[in-house]
Amino acid sequence: MNAAPLTYRVTRNEKARTAAERDAILANPGFGLHFTDHMVEITWDKAQGWHDAQVRAYGPLSLDPAASVLHYGQEIFEGIKAYRHADGSIWTFRPDANGARLQRSAARLALPQLPVNEFVESLRQLVAIDGDWVPSAPETSLYFRPFMIATEAFLGVRAAQKAGYYVIASPAGAYFAKGVAPVSIWLSEDYARAAKGGTGAAKCGGNYAASLLPQQEAQAQGCSQVLFLDPVEGKYLEELGGMNVFLVYKDGRIVTPELSGSILEGITRDSILQIARDRGHAVEERKVSIDEWKQGVTSGDIVEVFACGTAAVITPIGQLKGKDFAVGDLTAPAGEVTMGIRKELTDIQYGRLPDRHGWLVKLRD
Repeated sequence: MNAAPLTYRVTRNEKARTAAERDAILANPGFGLHFTDHMVEITWDKAQGWHDAQVRAYGPLSLDPAASVLHYGQEIFEGIKAYRHADGSIWTFRPDANGARLQRSAARLALPQLPVNEFVESLRQLVAIDGDWVPSAPETSLYFRPFMIATEAFLGVRAAQKAGYYVIASPAGAYFAKGVAPVSIWLSEDYARAAKGGTGAAKCGGNYAASLLPQQEAQAQGCSQVLFLDPVEGKYLEELGGMNVFLVYKDGRIVTPELSGSILEGITRDSILQIARDRGHAVEERKVSIDEWKQGVTSGDIVEVFACGTAAVITPIGQLKGKDFAVGDLTAPAGEVTMGIRKELTDIQYGRLPDRHGWLVKLRD
């Protein structure tokens, strides 16, 4: 079903912002605060499959109060960026990987799987209309939020037979407006993000909702993010609230927790592993205990720690704090390996370095 590519119907927003209004937003966009004039919407139902693809004015969704997403949480999303290169062209980074992850998330949440080529096309269609919203200042981008929700009005507990796929976009300023600086991380000992066999490897709202309370706990302790341990033994690193974590050892090894079924398979994570190998680092994906982190930093065996995700790309971690300990130095500068990998990855994304792995996809000239 849906073997032929979808045909988009385009309805222009009659209340689109003026160029002056748009430029004022792009001068200081923040993150996730402003949205472009249009959005993508594609409908799915069990009988017709994917159909009625359109680009329309950004605006509220109309949902029946009995829509399954409101009662059983059938919802997934992605995060991906568009980058303006020096020649004015607009590119995105590894959209096939994001499209494939959206499919895996859909399978886990019993939602329909959007073909990867249609995922990529949905980004292209939105940029065709709202390309002027892609900023050009250093370290800025247009952040896409593709998402899918169950829309069937039905209160029985089963997979919904109607769903909607949408893409909204938001201009994003530089994540570190004053330069990349190390952050402090709080160790959550009372909460788990996900469990084996659960939805940890899916990018769904419930995982993030579960992280918000411990995130508040972290902020109360003066920390920027929260670190979760495995839910079975409570001693192995999983991930942060929305980022994967890496340890750099003094012998040059780079270590990250292995994918366990409860860790999100980050696109940035995978890209960092490849770049690290390209740069000659030995890379290990394995179980890493919290004691290994604490002891390694204390002994000097671990010389750098960083986290990664779509929004920040790479964030240096200066200090790890818990209920009765603190290791690391928040005042120390970001590490050389951390910043070297970050620079190489962002230089590829913005077209300043050759794309050796074919990661970039052009959305608009």
